[in-house]
Amino acid sequence: MKKQTPGDGPVIIKKYANRRLYNTETSSYITLEHLAAMTREGRDFKVVDAKTDEDITHNVLTQIIMEEESRGQTMLPVPFLRQLIAMYGDSMQAMVPGYLEASMDSFRRNHEQFKTAVEGAFANSPFAEIAKRNMAMFEAATAAFKPGSGPASAKPADEEPAAAAAAATSKDDEIAALKAELTRLNEKIEKLDT
Repeated sequence: MKKQTPGDGPVIIKKYANRRLYNTETSSYITLEHLAAMTREGRDFKVVDAKTDEDITHNVLTQIIMEEESRGQTMLPVPFLRQLIAMYGDSMQAMVPGYLEASMDSFRRNHEQFKTAVEGAFANSPFAEIAKRNMAMFEAATAAFKPGSGPASAKPADEEPAAAAAAATSKDDEIAALKAELTRLNEKIEKLDT
Protein backbone atom coordinates (compact mmCIF):
# COMPACT_ATOMS: atom_id res chain seq x y z
CA MET A 1 0.00 0.00 0.00
CA LYS A 2 1.15 3.52 -0.73
CA LYS A 3 1.91 5.98 2.01
CA GLN A 4 -0.62 8.51 3.28
CA THR A 5 -0.08 11.80 1.50
CA PRO A 6 -1.38 15.24 2.63
CA GLY A 7 -2.51 15.94 6.17
CA ASP A 8 -2.10 14.17 9.46
CA GLY A 9 -4.37 11.23 10.19
CA PRO A 10 -7.34 10.05 8.19
CA VAL A 11 -9.44 12.35 6.05
CA ILE A 12 -12.88 12.78 7.62
CA ILE A 13 -15.78 12.13 5.26
CA LYS A 14 -19.24 13.06 6.47
CA LYS A 15 -22.25 11.15 5.20
CA TYR A 16 -25.51 13.04 5.29
CA ALA A 17 -29.07 11.68 5.49
CA ASN A 18 -29.52 12.40 1.76
CA ARG A 19 -26.66 9.88 1.18
CA ARG A 20 -24.26 12.60 0.05
CA LEU A 21 -20.63 12.33 1.09
CA TYR A 22 -18.69 15.44 2.11
CA ASN A 23 -14.87 15.50 2.14
CA THR A 24 -13.83 17.83 4.98
CA GLU A 25 -10.27 18.07 3.62
CA THR A 26 -11.29 19.48 0.23
CA SER A 27 -14.60 21.01 1.39
CA SER A 28 -16.46 19.32 -1.45
CA TYR A 29 -19.05 16.65 -2.06
CA ILE A 30 -17.68 13.39 -3.42
CA THR A 31 -18.93 10.02 -4.63
CA LEU A 32 -18.16 6.42 -3.79
CA GLU A 33 -15.87 6.41 -6.85
CA HIS A 34 -13.79 9.15 -5.21
CA LEU A 35 -13.48 7.05 -2.06
CA ALA A 36 -12.47 4.01 -4.13
CA ALA A 37 -9.78 6.13 -5.83
CA MET A 38 -8.56 7.41 -2.45
CA THR A 39 -8.29 3.81 -1.25
CA ARG A 40 -6.26 2.80 -4.32
CA GLU A 41 -3.96 5.79 -3.71
CA GLY A 42 -3.40 4.66 -0.12
CA ARG A 43 -5.24 7.63 1.41
CA ASP A 44 -6.68 6.82 4.82
CA PHE A 45 -10.18 8.09 5.50
CA LYS A 46 -12.90 7.72 8.07
CA VAL A 47 -16.57 8.04 7.16
CA VAL A 48 -18.84 9.35 9.90
CA ASP A 49 -22.58 9.87 10.04
CA ALA A 50 -23.02 13.66 9.91
CA LYS A 51 -25.87 13.60 12.45
CA THR A 52 -24.64 11.06 15.04
CA ASP A 53 -20.86 11.19 14.37
CA GLU A 54 -20.93 7.34 14.32
CA ASP A 55 -18.05 5.69 12.42
CA ILE A 56 -19.63 4.04 9.35
CA THR A 57 -16.41 3.42 7.40
CA HIS A 58 -16.96 -0.37 7.33
CA ASN A 59 -20.43 0.02 5.82
CA VAL A 60 -19.22 2.45 3.16
CA LEU A 61 -16.24 0.27 2.20
CA THR A 62 -18.60 -2.70 1.87
CA GLN A 63 -20.84 -0.55 -0.32
CA ILE A 64 -17.85 0.31 -2.56
CA ILE A 65 -17.06 -3.40 -2.94
CA MET A 66 -20.70 -4.09 -3.87
CA GLU A 67 -20.57 -1.30 -6.49
CA GLU A 68 -17.35 -2.69 -7.98
CA GLU A 69 -18.74 -6.22 -8.03
CA SER A 70 -21.97 -5.08 -9.74
CA ARG A 71 -19.95 -3.39 -12.52
CA GLY A 72 -18.40 -6.68 -13.57
CA GLN A 73 -15.19 -6.14 -11.59
CA THR A 74 -15.81 -9.37 -9.70
CA MET A 75 -13.01 -10.59 -7.48
CA LEU A 76 -15.09 -12.47 -4.95
CA PRO A 77 -16.05 -15.89 -6.35
CA VAL A 78 -19.45 -17.31 -5.41
CA PRO A 79 -17.99 -20.25 -3.41
CA PHE A 80 -15.92 -17.79 -1.34
CA LEU A 81 -19.00 -15.63 -0.68
CA ARG A 82 -20.98 -18.71 0.36
CA GLN A 83 -18.21 -19.76 2.75
CA LEU A 84 -17.96 -16.25 4.16
CA ILE A 85 -21.72 -16.05 4.76
CA ALA A 86 -21.65 -19.49 6.40
CA MET A 87 -19.02 -18.23 8.88
CA TYR A 88 -21.43 -15.61 10.32
CA GLY A 89 -22.63 -16.94 13.66
CA ASP A 90 -20.02 -19.72 13.64
CA SER A 91 -17.76 -20.12 16.67
CA MET A 92 -14.78 -19.23 14.45
CA GLN A 93 -16.34 -15.96 13.22
CA ALA A 94 -14.09 -13.81 15.42
CA MET A 95 -10.98 -15.28 13.79
CA VAL A 96 -12.07 -14.68 10.18
CA PRO A 97 -11.27 -10.93 9.94
CA GLY A 98 -7.72 -11.43 11.22
CA TYR A 99 -7.20 -14.40 8.92
CA LEU A 100 -8.46 -12.51 5.86
CA GLU A 101 -6.33 -9.47 6.70
CA ALA A 102 -3.21 -11.62 7.16
CA SER A 103 -3.94 -13.46 3.90
CA MET A 104 -4.27 -10.20 1.96
CA ASP A 105 -1.08 -8.83 3.55
CA SER A 106 0.75 -12.01 2.55
CA PHE A 107 -0.65 -11.83 -0.99
CA ARG A 108 0.46 -8.18 -1.31
CA ARG A 109 3.95 -8.98 0.07
CA ASN A 110 4.35 -11.91 -2.34
CA HIS A 111 3.26 -9.70 -5.24
CA GLU A 112 5.79 -7.03 -4.24
CA GLN A 113 8.55 -9.64 -3.73
CA PHE A 114 7.83 -11.13 -7.14
CA LYS A 115 7.89 -7.72 -8.80
CA THR A 116 11.09 -6.72 -6.99
CA ALA A 117 12.75 -10.05 -7.83
CA VAL A 118 11.93 -9.75 -11.52
CA GLU A 119 13.00 -6.11 -11.69
CA GLY A 120 16.18 -6.69 -9.67
CA ALA A 121 17.22 -9.99 -11.21
CA PHE A 122 18.65 -8.41 -14.31
CA ALA A 123 19.45 -4.90 -13.10
CA ASN A 124 22.57 -3.41 -14.67
CA SER A 125 22.90 -6.26 -17.13
CA PRO A 126 22.17 -6.72 -20.83
CA PHE A 127 18.95 -8.48 -19.80
CA ALA A 128 17.50 -5.48 -17.92
CA GLU A 129 15.44 -4.31 -20.89
CA ILE A 130 14.15 -7.84 -21.51
CA ALA A 131 13.15 -8.13 -17.84
CA LYS A 132 11.27 -4.81 -18.04
CA ARG A 133 9.47 -5.93 -21.19
CA ASN A 134 8.59 -9.29 -19.64
CA MET A 135 7.25 -7.55 -16.53
CA ALA A 136 5.07 -5.32 -18.73
CA MET A 137 3.78 -8.41 -20.56
CA PHE A 138 3.12 -10.13 -17.22
CA GLU A 139 1.12 -7.13 -15.97
CA ALA A 140 -0.82 -7.00 -19.26
CA ALA A 141 -1.57 -10.73 -18.99
CA THR A 142 -2.69 -10.31 -15.38
CA ALA A 143 -5.06 -7.54 -16.47
CA ALA A 144 -6.39 -9.76 -19.26
CA PHE A 145 -7.44 -12.41 -16.72
CA LYS A 146 -9.58 -9.99 -14.72
CA PRO A 147 -13.26 -10.83 -15.27
CA GLY A 148 -15.01 -8.36 -17.53
CA SER A 149 -11.85 -7.02 -19.11
CA GLY A 150 -11.62 -7.18 -22.84
CA PRO A 151 -8.79 -6.79 -25.31
CA ALA A 152 -6.65 -3.75 -24.72
CA SER A 153 -7.03 -2.46 -28.25
CA ALA A 154 -9.24 -3.06 -31.21
CA LYS A 155 -8.06 -4.77 -34.41
CA PRO A 156 -6.74 -2.31 -37.01
CA ALA A 157 -9.09 -1.90 -39.98
CA ASP A 158 -6.54 -3.12 -42.53
CA GLU A 159 -5.55 -6.30 -40.63
CA GLU A 160 -6.19 -9.51 -42.56
CA PRO A 161 -8.33 -12.22 -40.88
CA ALA A 162 -5.51 -14.81 -41.13
CA ALA A 163 -3.09 -12.39 -39.50
CA ALA A 164 -5.63 -11.69 -36.76
CA ALA A 165 -6.06 -15.43 -36.11
CA ALA A 166 -2.28 -15.91 -35.99
CA ALA A 167 -1.93 -12.98 -33.61
CA ALA A 168 -4.67 -14.39 -31.37
CA THR A 169 -3.00 -17.82 -31.32
CA SER A 170 0.36 -16.22 -30.63
CA LYS A 171 -1.16 -14.16 -27.83
CA ASP A 172 -2.83 -17.30 -26.37
CA ASP A 173 0.53 -19.10 -26.46
CA GLU A 174 2.20 -16.11 -24.86
CA ILE A 175 -0.42 -15.99 -22.10
CA ALA A 176 -0.11 -19.73 -21.48
CA ALA A 177 3.67 -19.35 -21.22
CA LEU A 178 3.28 -16.45 -18.80
CA LYS A 179 0.85 -18.46 -16.65
CA ALA A 180 3.31 -21.36 -16.51
CA GLU A 181 6.15 -18.98 -15.60
CA LEU A 182 3.99 -17.35 -12.91
CA THR A 183 3.20 -20.76 -11.41
CA ARG A 184 6.90 -21.65 -11.40
CA LEU A 185 7.86 -18.33 -9.76
CA ASN A 186 5.07 -18.64 -7.15
CA GLU A 187 6.42 -22.07 -6.23
CA LYS A 188 9.89 -20.54 -5.80
CA ILE A 189 8.47 -17.75 -3.62
CA GLU A 190 6.59 -20.26 -1.46
CA LYS A 191 9.84 -22.22 -0.98
CA LEU A 192 11.60 -18.99 0.07
CA ASP A 193 8.86 -18.19 2.60
CA THR A 194 9.19 -21.60 4.30
